[in-house]
Order: sequence, then structure tokens, then C-alpha cells
Amino acid sequence: MKEHLPALQIVIPLLAAPIAVILRHPAIVRLIAVAVAFTSLFISCTMLGIVMTEGPMSYYMGGWELAGDVPLGIELRVDKINAFVMLIISAIAAVVMPYGMGQKGLAGPEGKEHLFYAAFMLAMTGLLGISITGDAFNVFVFLEVTSLSSYALVALGDGRQAPKAAFNYLVMGTIGGTFLLLGIGFLLALTGTLNMTDIANQLPAVVSTHTGIIAFGFLFVGTAIKLAMFPLYQWLPNAYTYAPSKVSAFLSATATKVSYYVLLRMIFTLFGAAFVFRELGIHVVLLPLSVVAMFVGSIAAIYQTNVKRLLAYSSVAQIGYMTLGLSLVSINGLTGGIVHLFNHALMKCGLFLAVGCVVLRVGSAQISDMKGLMQRMPLTMWAFIVGGLSIIGVPGTVGFVSKWYLVLGALEQGQYVLAALILLSSLLAVFYIWKVVEVAVFEKPEGEVEKCEAPMSMLIPTWALMLATIYFGIDTEWTVGVAKAAATALMGDFSGLIGGIQ
Repeated sequence: MKEHLPALQIVIPLLAAPIAVILRHPAIVRLIAVAVAFTSLFISCTMLGIVMTEGPMSYYMGGWELAGDVPLGIELRVDKINAFVMLIISAIAAVVMPYGMGQKGLAGPEGKEHLFYAAFMLAMTGLLGISITGDAFNVFVFLEVTSLSSYALVALGDGRQAPKAAFNYLVMGTIGGTFLLLGIGFLLALTGTLNMTDIANQLPAVVSTHTGIIAFGFLFVGTAIKLAMFPLYQWLPNAYTYAPSKVSAFLSATATKVSYYVLLRMIFTLFGAAFVFRELGIHVVLLPLSVVAMFVGSIAAIYQTNVKRLLAYSSVAQIGYMTLGLSLVSINGLTGGIVHLFNHALMKCGLFLAVGCVVLRVGSAQISDMKGLMQRMPLTMWAFIVGGLSIIGVPGTVGFVSKWYLVLGALEQGQYVLAALILLSSLLAVFYIWKVVEVAVFEKPEGEVEKCEAPMSMLIPTWALMLATIYFGIDTEWTVGVAKAAATALMGDFSGLIGGIQ
């Protein structure tokens, strides 16, 4: 059975989505969605264990394998990096799916719950498909599956702003998808194949041509839009702010992480680190953009009056940390970027779930409406504080682990100013987290104080993530071990030539 796990990872949620639409019964649909999420988590854990001990897995859809050295069919390929990404996606889905089940407004408009979960499972299918496919064109196909379902999920938010945010997301997403499709077309013209392994084998001979450089440009810009990389992040704040809380939590923890994975795969697997960093010198542009993102995102967050919007701008800064790890072109730097995929997913998803608890009881995500909330919702606010400490990077939390490896990557290259900037940008997070804590803890509530804590169906998933931010902040053996193994595999022989690009 284990040889069919790559196919099952996609097929199960893909089939479950139309089944949910057909059945329509809310309780049954919820159970299906939760079962799919936990099944996907089990498959992800199993495949990660296999690739860590036995090496990469390959699965050819329909049994169409190789004719000599030429791939005939669509390959699903699992290695250390995408197994890690699939684990993040499925783990977050397993936490978010049961969050607040049965509570009105958390799964879209009343009576549309089956459509909400169908779109949710399609988004999950697309994200898993992007991660596992070994076919360049299918990256685009699964990306569109994710995008279309995500637009629908964002539009299900309350208020008139949600459809507008979804439309803006659609416009930017379409532009990004078009750039990606054009880049894939140029790769096909250059190599005559869409199989990523085959492209990687044939591309070095023609990669330095004008067509090869243009192909990289289209792919890089398209991925940057999907990643919300500075300065192409305009779609992200509104999408995260006006989407339902479950959607904000899921997308913030998964969508940009998968786009970062696509960027890594494009640079290290398809084009090769030597071409991207030595010939094009992309790190010369990427590093300053990453630093600016770290500061612009944090400064913008400080001035927000809506907690969800504050967390959205915080994500812009956190994406800057990920791309910074890539631009350092070192094992430690890339380890920091990869482990931040997991760490940021935990803390940002947990924070959005905590805000979802607040919105349920208070009816608003405005900071001004959270006066004295610590007295009314102590468990929720303590969860927010734990997540906030992790965003800041306090030792003992996962946020510290990521920044530690980024600082190590900067110091080993003698970039002391950059290391100082990483620490300084972390201090900015203190201001926007404190902005919320000050109102909730130290300002007096209006009217009588009555405890109105969120239901356990919402608190348990929220605190599961927050406890995980502490546990994996202390015990880093597994997360850092997988991230470092993935970074080493991606860098390959180029890791010994790093000094030559500085």
C-alpha cells in the first residue's frame, strides 16, 4: 500500500470535495472534512518517515513510467523538502477543520456549509498537489485549483469587503498564474519536456540563453506574487482581513509556504543554484528586498487598528525572513528559511484562531473593542500572548529558532549589520503585539465584566498550536533536523562554493 501513498494524498481530498457537495448534510460534511484532514496527516507523516530513511519516492500516474530515460507520464515525487511541506499543510488542516464546528459564521453563510468545506478540501488538494507533483505544468494546474477555491473561501467572509478582497486576490493571482504559465511554456520550448527531473537534466546546456533567462524571470515574478513577496504583497492584507477566521488561519499557514517551496524547487532543482546565484546574482536583489519586507511589514502592522489586518502585515514581514534565508545562500540560512515554514505556520495559524475566538464573542476584530478582554476571555488572550511572544522571537518559542539560524547564516558570512537588522526587526514586533495586549490587559472593560470564553471546540485547536510553539521552540531536534537535511539536499555540491558568490 505504501507505494500508492503519493497518489492517495491527492485523490482522497479531491474525491471528498464533490461528495460533500452531493451529501449537503452539515454534520456529515464536517465529519468527512475532519476525516480527510487526519488521513492526509497520517499519509504525510508516513511518507516523511520513508524519505528520511529510504530516500525519495516516485509514483507514475497510470503506470506510465519511462521509455529509456524519457518520462512518459505524470510523476509524483516525494523527497525531504516537499514531504516536510505536505506535513505542514495536512497538520494545519487537521487543526483548522474541527475548529469551532457547529458555530455559526465560522464556515461561511448558514446553509452553505457543504460548499465551504468542499472549497476547503479543494484548496487542500491543490496545495498538496503543488507540493508532490514532479510535473511542471501540473504545478500550474494545482496552483489554479488552490487559487480558485481560495477566492471562493475569502468571498464567504462577512461584510461587503470580503467579495472585493476576493476579487483583488483573483486579479493578482491571475497575473501571477499567467507569469508562471508563460515561464513553464518557455521551459517546454527549451527542453521539450515537462518532467522536472528531465528539465533539470537538460536545462544546464541551454539555461544561459536569452530564452532560459526569460523563463526564469517569468517563473520568479509569478512565484513572488503568489508568495506575497515584497513589493508584490498587495493582495494579502485584505484577503486575510476579510476572509472567515478559519480561512485566514489556513491560508496564512499554508498558501505562502507552498509558494516558497515552489521558489526553492525552481531555483535549486530546475535552474540550479550556480546559474541563479553565480550568473544572475539574484541574491543581490533578493537580500535587500527581504530586509525591507521585514521592516515595512512590521511598521505597517504597528499602525493597524484591526487585529486580523495587523497579523496580515506581520505575515509580510515573516515572508521576508523566509526569503532572507534563501538569499543568504548558506546551509544555516536556508535551514532558517525552511524551518520558518513550519514555525510560522504554527504561530500565525494559532494567532488567527485566537482572533477567531474574539470575533465570535465580541463580534469585531477591532483593537478598540478588546478593552479588558483578558478578564472576559483569559484563555483566549493568553493564547494570543504566547503566539505574540513567538512572533517576537522570545527564547523558548519557535520564532526564536528560525531567527537564530538566520543570524547564524549572516554571522558566518561576516554580515554583522544584517544580523543586527534581523534582531532590530524582531523588536518591532514587540510594538504591534504590545498594542493589542495593552488594550486587552490594562484597559478597563466597558460595562459589567462577565466571562464569555470561547467554546472548547475553538480553544483546544488554538492551544494545541500554542503549546506546539513552545514544545518545538525547546525541542528542535526534529524540525531543525528535517530542515537542515532538506537544505543540504537542495544546496548539494553548491554548498562548497558559497564563498565565491559573496
